[in-house]
Amino acid sequence: MFILRIEDTDVERSQAEMVTGILDGLRWLGIDWDEGPEIGGPHAPYYQSQRLERYRAAVRELLDSGQAFEDGGAIRFKVPPGKTTFVDSVHGPIEFDNEHIESFVVLRSDTHPTYHLSVVVDDIDMEITHVVRGDDHISNTPKQVLLYHAFGKTPPTFAHVPLIVGADKQRLSKRHGATSVMEYEKQGYLPEAMFNFLALLGWGTGSNDELFTKDELIQRFNLEGISGGNAVFNTDKLDWFNHQHLLRLADGELIARLLARHSLGEGGGLGAWDLGKDPAWSSRVLALLRPRCKKLTEYRDQLTPFFVDPTDYDATGIAKHLSAPEMPTHLRALRDAYATTPEWTEAALEKCLRDLADSRGVKAALLIHGTRLALTGRMVSPGLFEMLVLIGRDRVVGRLDRLIRAL
Repeated sequence: MFILRIEDTDVERSQAEMVTGILDGLRWLGIDWDEGPEIGGPHAPYYQSQRLERYRAAVRELLDSGQAFEDGGAIRFKVPPGKTTFVDSVHGPIEFDNEHIESFVVLRSDTHPTYHLSVVVDDIDMEITHVVRGDDHISNTPKQVLLYHAFGKTPPTFAHVPLIVGADKQRLSKRHGATSVMEYEKQGYLPEAMFNFLALLGWGTGSNDELFTKDELIQRFNLEGISGGNAVFNTDKLDWFNHQHLLRLADGELIARLLARHSLGEGGGLGAWDLGKDPAWSSRVLALLRPRCKKLTEYRDQLTPFFVDPTDYDATGIAKHLSAPEMPTHLRALRDAYATTPEWTEAALEKCLRDLADSRGVKAALLIHGTRLALTGRMVSPGLFEMLVLIGRDRVVGRLDRLIRAL
């Protein structure tokens, strides 16, 4: 049973857009919750701001039992003498001396509850059995254990997990890149890849395998696999996970994901290119691009030459490979050869180009670079002869004509 609870009793720090970001991120990752309050519907999350009277009633219980007292308009919990202990599922037994725990506030002077009180009351009411949270909450736990006992309840099982840090071993912040889950969606990451990556930060499956579906990870998860040290958010590793999960997608599913991205369906985008019109052809194109594209966002740029004639050419490439005055003549000869060659296959097109280079006394590399610039406008592309076959004779000849005119 998974309950989603929005802890929004701190009025100054709680903002609607932050809650929206949390909900959007969970939905994108495919993490759904099982129940919610009647307010807002059975599938709405619990909001602590809607339970204020319940918390105030709990404070009255503490006051009536002599376990809390008023101090300057606020209500503080009276910490008893002795020690507070609990067994952490990750770190083992942990003990705090109560003389180092101040009499902490449970109800502010504005009658809003503090974090310690609200989470304990919610955990009791919602029958929470396990609290899994970051290591930075260990210092909060003894105060909450004291409150469970004050209400006559047994504390849940606590498991404090490693924090996620950047490559510099500092807590994640804006300087490390994306600052929200949905920012990664915008950057072209798959939700299943992000889920896989996050699940293995600070936790191990007990095997050397790394690629799992969400259901496989849920089946394998156990608290014993959590490590004690902080986990490093390695973007290169995330890219690897994303690439692997992209490779797992069937062609139809990959096309659907690409077309679903709003920025790709606008004028001149993938929606206009009708990527799914010829499944066999599209499958060959995607097979050529899959090794190169680690994110969904990279496919648009790589797909462009298969649909759109280049409008300009890489200046460095032109200067480096096509500056000789005789290059237009060589390219025109290649254009004529490609216009009449009987076979339009990778092997035939490569042989045609190399034979022409030999006959004209130039290096084949010059014609290869020139043809690539004609096809894509760039110096780097997928395999040239595979692209020639997929783009087709008429468009290849037309693009060579366009480059020759430009030279």
